Amino acid sequence: MSSFRQLDLQYSLSKRKILRKTSRFLSFSQSRQNSGLSGVYQPNMEELRKVFDRFDANRDGKISQQEYKAILRALGKEAAIEEVPHIFRIADLDGDGFIDFREFVEAHMHGGGIRVREIQSAFSTFDLNGDGKITAEEVLKVLRSLGERCNLEDCRRMVRAVDRDGDGAVNLDEFMDMMTQTLKS
Repeated sequence: MSSFRQLDLQYSLSKRKILRKTSRFLSFSQSRQNSGLSGVYQPNMEELRKVFDRFDANRDGKISQQEYKAILRALGKEAAIEEVPHIFRIADLDGDGFIDFREFVEAHMHGGGIRVREIQSAFSTFDLNGDGKITAEEVLKVLRSLGERCNLEDCRRMVRAVDRDGDGAVNLDEFMDMMTQTLKS
């Protein structure tokens, strides 16, 4: 796996969860514009800034290796932590030991956006019991693992905002619509 692909993969694992959290499941379209079976979606700069800010825990305008590792831990990606020094050698273009926003954007853009299989993987991250649906309870557990303060009713509202078929949960099609609409806007 190429170095930039590894960075994109690690970043995408974090980004999907954070984008879903920050969008609060409210940005989605009732009409499906793209089946998403082979698409690539580029988030806008505002979305990238939100993701960057989530990584930059101390708000100093740059991501340290410790901050990057903390996000990986929160996402349950402990095995990827050993790759962080390698990722930083690639993404840290100015050699200062940190990833600033410009470098963050460059690393992401080089990776080509979020691929459908990555969105499907993000769906699986939220679908904790593997039943093909994301419930409010599962959203609550994942968001809390990311350090978010939310309650079950907040999560129920998030699910209702995306749940087109009214079954009280988010299926993969609904999730795909929400994710692609958020990233295209």
